[in-house]
Amino acid sequence: MAIHPNLSFEQAPPWSAPMRFFLTAPWFGVVAGVLLCWAGPGALQSRWMPETLALVHLFVLGFMLQTMAGALMQFVPVAIGGNIWRPLWVANVVHPAAALGALALVFAFLTQAAAGYLIAALLLAPTGLAFALVVLVALFRTALQTPTLWSLRLALAALMITAFLGATLALGLGLGWELPYLELTDVHASWGLGGWALVLLVGVSFYVVPMFQLTPAYPAWFARVFPWAFSLVLVFATAALRAAPLVAEWVRAIALLLAAGYAMVTLRLQAQRRRRQVDATFLFFRTAMLSLLALALGGILEAMSVFADEPKVAVFLGVFAIHGVFVSAIEGMLYKIAPFMSWLHLQRLCRFGMMPPTMNQLLEESSMRRQLYAHWAALAFLAAAIFWPALAQTAGLALALECAWLGANLIQVARRYRRFRDHIRASARDR
Repeated sequence: MAIHPNLSFEQAPPWSAPMRFFLTAPWFGVVAGVLLCWAGPGALQSRWMPETLALVHLFVLGFMLQTMAGALMQFVPVAIGGNIWRPLWVANVVHPAAALGALALVFAFLTQAAAGYLIAALLLAPTGLAFALVVLVALFRTALQTPTLWSLRLALAALMITAFLGATLALGLGLGWELPYLELTDVHASWGLGGWALVLLVGVSFYVVPMFQLTPAYPAWFARVFPWAFSLVLVFATAALRAAPLVAEWVRAIALLLAAGYAMVTLRLQAQRRRRQVDATFLFFRTAMLSLLALALGGILEAMSVFADEPKVAVFLGVFAIHGVFVSAIEGMLYKIAPFMSWLHLQRLCRFGMMPPTMNQLLEESSMRRQLYAHWAALAFLAAAIFWPALAQTAGLALALECAWLGANLIQVARRYRRFRDHIRASARDR
């Protein structure tokens, strides 16, 4: 196994700090699948339906925020060299607060209970802001200056903006404030999915795509320019939304063009990889990039008013954004990060003459490949159910199966890690 020369193994957080986030996230997807089965076709007909908002936030807060927070806790110390303050203590606070806040918000959407909105705001806003600040302090204290570093800084700044806007919306709904809810929701979604999630994905991919997929490095000019250009476009789109809505739509189209450019550069690098073998993690990431191209094309056509404000189009684009792009990329990265960090901790436990298990012993390729097929099926059923409502329950079942399978695979990694860890410790005592 080739190891990146700049990895700082000695700064890795305790294994349980990031792993608890990874083990929790899939079950929010299972809940989303069950909710879709219960809600039926109405949940996929408009982005403003309460059930739709609940489904979206089960993924963006329950699945995506959990996995992205856990990944940052591992990635920043090991790959960037940033020393996160008391990672276990941070995980003990952020993990349950983010999970409970997500559930409170979903409950509020489904019941319109004012208390749910207030609890969600009080849990999620301080948690998101505190987590972003802790990681930003670690990033600004490192001497390393790379495009990945600046991408992470910009993404965490966007997380803070997203948390502030989300708290404003939740408090407004809970306390009955008069706010421009439609415009604020659009801005909140743009900063959450674009400024936070996409810029973070781009920054991490600058590092992990060449490392794990054995591709050439991203072009230096692209890695330097993209995070700043995309973030600035979001600023312009936000500023123009109230004053010049048409301008804001065209600026949003520019952001989608930039996102499509990232996808095309990544696909080109994947075509030049040194490793000919196509594994599941590679296919997950390729699925994400193809979905990003489809999302960009659909979003640009929507900005040009080609679809005449058809509400189903917004839901269709949302499916490709959340499930096609981010869930695909996150599941692929989880299948690298969870076994890799488990291998890393076991390798550090081994004494002279002892060997840690391989990553394939922690999780077989066949297990990942079968779950990939379930992911493709869920994505296809979700997209089809928007236009053929009779498929909604089938899509919900496929979604629940996909996420439960992911959760089972990650539990398997955790169980095998503990078994190998106990064996290594027992062998060391017997020597």
